[in-house]
Amino acid sequence: MTAAIEVIAEVGYANASYSRIAKHAGLSSTGMISYYFAGKNDLLAACVAEIEQSTTAFMQPRVDAADGHVARLRAYVESNVALVGEQPAAVRALIDLVTNAGSQSAAVNERLALFEEHFRSGQAAGVFRPFDTRTVAIALTGGLDAVIATAAASTPQPTELARLGRELAELYVRATAPDPKGGSA
Repeated sequence: MTAAIEVIAEVGYANASYSRIAKHAGLSSTGMISYYFAGKNDLLAACVAEIEQSTTAFMQPRVDAADGHVARLRAYVESNVALVGEQPAAVRALIDLVTNAGSQSAAVNERLALFEEHFRSGQAAGVFRPFDTRTVAIALTGGLDAVIATAAASTPQPTELARLGRELAELYVRATAPDPKGGSA
């Protein structure tokens, strides 16, 4: 699976042939790949599942360790940006698979609903100001995706990724913060 993910990250979905993947994996033929996967779509779905599993393993402990709505929002954004430095091939491959191959990623597709619920819960707790949760969830995922895609295209140094993550997280924290004067924005 690693070889397939690395090939997709390097040459893109359209050019990721079984022969290229087999060569990258050090296999003498494509037979091993076709034995385990019914076709290219089956292999791509397995790649997406593998990437989701590894990204969750990286991000979830950071989000779980955060205490409170604001800290969890910050941890999600910062860990998502940091992921680019930790797993650049996986991030590039996932972007290509979802964008160009029509692959479905439950983790990517479910983010809007998760953010909407997180924002509603935070509003109920008084830690987020009143706003339309759908609009802000769309803005958050769009902005986050843009930063991640830009960083994945040419992976910056870890210190730069950390700065980008902090800046983006701070933007969203400020945008969702309650009005200190008690009014609504």
